[in-house]
Amino acid sequence: MIKRAIPNLITLGNLFCGVESVYCCLAIGNPRLAALWICAGIFLDFFDGLTARLLKVPSELGKQLDSLADVVTSGVAPAFLMVSMVEVPLREGGFPAVGLVMLPFVLEPLFAAYRLAKFNIDARQGHSFRGLPVPSAALIWVGLSLAGFAPANLAVIIVLSLLGWAVDVLMVSQVPLFSLKVDFHHMGWRDNRVQYLFLIGCAVLFAVAVAMAAWQGYSRIVWLALPACILWYILLSLLMWHPNHAE
Repeated sequence: MIKRAIPNLITLGNLFCGVESVYCCLAIGNPRLAALWICAGIFLDFFDGLTARLLKVPSELGKQLDSLADVVTSGVAPAFLMVSMVEVPLREGGFPAVGLVMLPFVLEPLFAAYRLAKFNIDARQGHSFRGLPVPSAALIWVGLSLAGFAPANLAVIIVLSLLGWAVDVLMVSQVPLFSLKVDFHHMGWRDNRVQYLFLIGCAVLFAVAVAMAAWQGYSRIVWLALPACILWYILLSLLMWHPNHAE
């Protein structure tokens, strides 16, 4: 009984992180801390499924609980994070269509919920995905926030808004994307070459980000590697992941 409860407790930890992130945005106005809470939740989200497979205790309850936690941590919390980033410069600039620009971020929890519900009933998505996973989408906004990115003018905010629409659409799309789930029985290059290429690319991107941070004397630049890794994930999937693999 205790063994079965461990993965679910990790999932509840993910949900707790999401709630804390929303609290940081609403109550104390600290987007950086809010982004760190989202990071912690996504970290736990990776390990709840891994723990369930290692302990051989996967369950339908755990699957549904995981999706509910992800809606909050990777859907609702990033929406509050992005609104808190763009709302102040919009209002200070006197831009009239504040709600329109923020709409893709406000709607992100809806797209996330739909994507997670679809995932739960789609038998094709056992070892691969159709559409951008919700935690991957959240990492784009987390990376920008932790890097200290602050939209300085309306043009930049509009670009962010368009990126928000692109992320929302990608989540509910049929674009085939590979999974990073670990198969401990097949760790060779032949069966996991796409995953290994992704990890190598991520290592390179983080190395470049570290070098840029050292050059600029601004350590927070390192966090830009997160959205860069998600872009690399999408591009690599499109280049190497055959659609038939997602069936």
